[in-house]
Amino acid sequence: MKRRYHSERASQLFLLALILLTLLAVLQAQTAKASGFGVFTQGASGLGQANAVVAHPTGPSSLYFNPALLNDVPGRQVEFGTTAIYSAREIEFDSGGSAKDETGWNFPGTFYYTHQANDKLAAGLGIFFPFGLSNEWNDNYDGRHIGTSGEVLTMNINPVISYRVTERLSVAGGFSLLYLKATLESKVNQTATYWLVDNIYYGDALPDLGVLPDISQKFEADGWGMGFNLGILFKATDRISIGATYRSEIDVEAEGDVRFSNVTALLAGEFPNGGGSADITLPAQATAGIAFQVSEPLVIEVGIRWEDWSSTDQLLIKLDTPVLGSTSNLTPRDWKSTWTYNIGGQYQLNETASLNAGYLYGNNAVPDSTFEPLIPDTDAHLFTVGADIAFGAWTLSGAFGLEHHEDRKKTNTIGDPAGSNMATIINGTPTSVGTANGNYASDIYLVGISLGYRF
Repeated sequence: MKRRYHSERASQLFLLALILLTLLAVLQAQTAKASGFGVFTQGASGLGQANAVVAHPTGPSSLYFNPALLNDVPGRQVEFGTTAIYSAREIEFDSGGSAKDETGWNFPGTFYYTHQANDKLAAGLGIFFPFGLSNEWNDNYDGRHIGTSGEVLTMNINPVISYRVTERLSVAGGFSLLYLKATLESKVNQTATYWLVDNIYYGDALPDLGVLPDISQKFEADGWGMGFNLGILFKATDRISIGATYRSEIDVEAEGDVRFSNVTALLAGEFPNGGGSADITLPAQATAGIAFQVSEPLVIEVGIRWEDWSSTDQLLIKLDTPVLGSTSNLTPRDWKSTWTYNIGGQYQLNETASLNAGYLYGNNAVPDSTFEPLIPDTDAHLFTVGADIAFGAWTLSGAFGLEHHEDRKKTNTIGDPAGSNMATIINGTPTSVGTANGNYASDIYLVGISLGYRF
């Protein structure tokens, strides 16, 4: 009896340690996938099936994909995991030369706890990152005046309740408490800015300083928002299930500061450090899927996902202290809603192991007019494989995904604002010169792992 007690105690301590490590990974999650900066890597079993898991359960991670599935997740269970993500992006500039992103690896994590109270009622708690961005370019690349680094971290704390209305119908609902932290960095063309300030405000009376190094600017802010999510599952027959979910739009008022460095003394008054804020709207999402139990060991699901990125029409940063005489910085977005289509399946080899595979296609949210290096969104194809292995009360899931983004050309006039303004003054006509125009290519590699435990 004592040996069994120590064994159970050791298992619980090991489980707690892994949960704490997972929570740390969640707090450090900064990566992007899917349209805009939405993230789909919310569980290894789901990833292995290309997220076509809205109408059949994957264990506790079903809390994210469709909380109405929790009535089919027995007992009390916990699941934690991470996905190693590596992005390989490259730009071939029309002006000559190229650039590769310097983002490196990211390891976002997930945590789920579920409890089936009885035949009718189930509940759970999820902690995951529904949106994220991590993109970094060299400080000297051609698009540095558009942006050199963009990072967006979100953490969603999502409790849910699921109720089985009848043997064939379950409904669920929950609320989301979401934390967002954003960091945006870019360079300012100090030579052009100095020339403009001199000619506009001082009548060309300032000394000629020649070519000046770029100014580094950094905006960093964070904030909280709230939303809700709904789910429904209908078992049309013993072999066909239909699932659908909805996650609401979430508004976040992020507050922080704007910092400048490497500013020449004669321009110091035009670039003061100070407070800044931005209202960020995270889009509503809806998903649906139909699962077919083709045979006893094989289930196949087809699905669709909609994201309302049209809510991202602009990024407006409000400044407490004027910079170059302005109290705001406006970046047009004009994004559009997107659709994603996927198919996935699971084949149960035996009582211990199952194999997963899937394919996902998603179109992009960014129009040609606002396409730029920090969010080089393009139509994407995701190919995935994976496996689930059960041993005792534990379930280990692994998955690999290759996400290929279609090549895309940047041909718009987004570029160096200071340089364009200087050219306008010299030429006497409105001038806007695009920079970092060229061909954009991207592949993303994903390796997911999740570990579940049933109490």
